[in-house]
Amino acid sequence: MAAVDGPDVWDVLIVGAGPTGLALACDLARRGVQPLVVERSPGLFAGSRGKGIQPRTLEVLDDLGVLEEVLRHGGATPVGMAWKDGVRLGEHRMFEETEPTEQEPYAGPWMLPQWRTQEILLARLRELGGGVRFGCELTGLTQGGEYVEAVLARSGGGSTTVRARYAVAADGGRSTVRRLAGITMSGERIDTTPMVVADVVIDSLDRDHWHIFPPAEDGSRGFAAACPLPQTREFQFVAQYPQARPELTEEDVRSLVAELTHIPAEEVLEVRWASDFTVSAALADRFREGRVFLAGDAAHIHSPAGGQGLNTSIQDAYNLGWKLAAVLRDGAPEALLDTYEEERLPQAAAMLGLSTRIHRGEARRGAATRQLGIHLRESPLTCETRSDLPEEALAAGDRAPDGRRDGLRLFDLFRGPHFTLLAVDTDLPERLPPLPHLRTARIGAYESYGRGLFLIRPDGYIAWAGSSAEAAGDLAAWASRLTGVPGLA
Repeated sequence: MAAVDGPDVWDVLIVGAGPTGLALACDLARRGVQPLVVERSPGLFAGSRGKGIQPRTLEVLDDLGVLEEVLRHGGATPVGMAWKDGVRLGEHRMFEETEPTEQEPYAGPWMLPQWRTQEILLARLRELGGGVRFGCELTGLTQGGEYVEAVLARSGGGSTTVRARYAVAADGGRSTVRRLAGITMSGERIDTTPMVVADVVIDSLDRDHWHIFPPAEDGSRGFAAACPLPQTREFQFVAQYPQARPELTEEDVRSLVAELTHIPAEEVLEVRWASDFTVSAALADRFREGRVFLAGDAAHIHSPAGGQGLNTSIQDAYNLGWKLAAVLRDGAPEALLDTYEEERLPQAAAMLGLSTRIHRGEARRGAATRQLGIHLRESPLTCETRSDLPEEALAAGDRAPDGRRDGLRLFDLFRGPHFTLLAVDTDLPERLPPLPHLRTARIGAYESYGRGLFLIRPDGYIAWAGSSAEAAGDLAAWASRLTGVPGLA
């Protein structure tokens, strides 16, 4: 077998170059860990499938250094427009309206076709010195005591074997890695009617609305929708697909548009990508098997109705990236990696349930879909030392809000591969906890935080909170559990 150029043992093998794999690769690369990213396809995914980026994910992309490009190429969610027999029935809001605030600067969701998100992330990965090996399919995976061994088949023929200290499955709902790792997935089919999603060019529809074509009252015609994709000529067309076909053709898509809307088939000028699927909800029984981790669709499959799949997937990558780097580069105990499943599996299960309820019409696309309220208060990495906090107070485990105080923007302070110790209306301790890459700052009173010390994790959650600098000894004890380094720096 031919060798892959690189080290004898890679730090991390990432299988799959979708949003999950690319986000994880970017996060690792900026922390000094260059992963081996392999993708069986000859290039990036070509469709728009996961097009809605929620506010919390925009914060992640801000931290990864790609927000400017995401905003430049995307657009706000359009207002819905319902139709019946070619007549407009009126506008309606697809999502609850919110305004940006100092604490939550992104109101979202932001519309960006998935293929563009992946292009942006790949460009960022290359800036960081990384890349993707396309046309490289994982066909075998075994684990040893110190590494995993993966067999990679090249599209042009031949295969190679690589070793890595850890492997991450980011290869989608039919994950080969998940199967080879022996992890099962449990779930249900939410809707038995097949669906089609396609990127089409239709110049006769206005691009100011998300066009909705309700099903016929007598059940003779199914549901359809056409959402304009920003900065393109395309719409994402989604529809119930009454009769599955062995292979979905461009003419099938044109016929379906004509059948379910008032738009004639000949007005569908192009069909640039199309896929069919059935709507299911499924969750892996565990997110880790030894040195193998599951992330994204390999770990959880959502109904697209909630707009949570891509977003939950990027959150997986964001949680796992700093922990892998801490173990590989900073000497953190390997037990830190156990907290990936402990934190992410319950969150993925919650968002999966939300997506299913939205699909069934049992919940609205409201505050929960924005993912800003996700917290880690029950995490083993979370420590709240203050007592008698009001119920509404910011606490350890919560997302750290943005804000501007004393000439400093907090998200600018948090951005990057480091912990942040923030003193709000109090003093910083004279001696700091033994945390690598620790950044410190002091600001005046800020109501959103209250008074105290706040240790912000690299992924933007508050890991530890105390009332004042006198709590530094407790903070040092907490930090030593994470780093394995005793005492104060």
